[in-house]
Amino acid sequence: MMETIQNIVEAIRRSRSVLITSHEGPDGDAVGSSLGMAAFLRAIGKEVTVHLADPVPELYRFLPGAEQVRSDIPDQDFDLAFVLDVGEFRRAGTQFGNFKRIGQTVNLDHHLTCEHFGAYNLIDEQAAATGLLVWRIAKAYGFRADHDTALCLYVAVLTDTGSFRYSNANREAFEAAGELLEQGGLNAWFVSERLYESQPRKRLELLSMALPTLEFIRDGQAASLTVTLDMYATSGASAELTDGFVNYPRSVAGVEVAIFFRQLEEKKYKVGFRSKGAVNVAALAQAFGGGGHHNAAGGTVDGTLDEVKRIVYQAVHEAAW
Repeated sequence: MMETIQNIVEAIRRSRSVLITSHEGPDGDAVGSSLGMAAFLRAIGKEVTVHLADPVPELYRFLPGAEQVRSDIPDQDFDLAFVLDVGEFRRAGTQFGNFKRIGQTVNLDHHLTCEHFGAYNLIDEQAAATGLLVWRIAKAYGFRADHDTALCLYVAVLTDTGSFRYSNANREAFEAAGELLEQGGLNAWFVSERLYESQPRKRLELLSMALPTLEFIRDGQAASLTVTLDMYATSGASAELTDGFVNYPRSVAGVEVAIFFRQLEEKKYKVGFRSKGAVNVAALAQAFGGGGHHNAAGGTVDGTLDEVKRIVYQAVHEAAW
């Protein structure tokens, strides 16, 4: 792994222009690692473009560089492209998938189910967040974090560990957080306040509609929550505001697996899984064409809500615990 990091460092030294992207529907790690990588590369004199297929969620727009994220890719040559946290290449979106003017591609990821599509693939399923892989590279380069890099990478780590509550919050995550706080001169309360104490009213209104859908299966070992298109219309909320909803059923005593049904179309649902550690939900998600981590994964299922629940609940019942 150290050899791969050194190869990536040398590729950075040789490069002038760099393109950065992450997965569709970006979360805190996707946004934080992308903007953190961008801040680091800009600080060492590189020309950087960050492209995301979907907009930066409102929750993360306070991060430096968020206003510069592009929905398109400029028609130019890039020496290097970093693809962060995607798991599967297709999740970077069709624009990036069809873009050919790239010298080399670097794939950074911590998914259990990750494709090796880069010239360099730094993949470590033990890493708590892709932002930590960015930090490993920056440190190997000899970089001391400035404020912008530190803030973005700290948010990546904080959000993907559930504020250090999840089982992936290992020693590296805590040590990196300490380094970033110190080197970047960050105010931890400022970050927490922006992430957890500034929720839009629409999010709580949407949550109030979702909570009555709470269901328990498998003798209370699994629980689900549902958000439909009608709920979006009534509350005026968007899909990005459902981030974290799956943690409500997950937090119930006795629940080992939480399931979140999020309607995409009339007969299509995104299904998210969260585990407390005893169950590998990445294996569950693979059955629905998805993937992810041991404790967090997802896929897509076609059908009415009743049909989708029947399919997913059956898989959960049959899973080996």
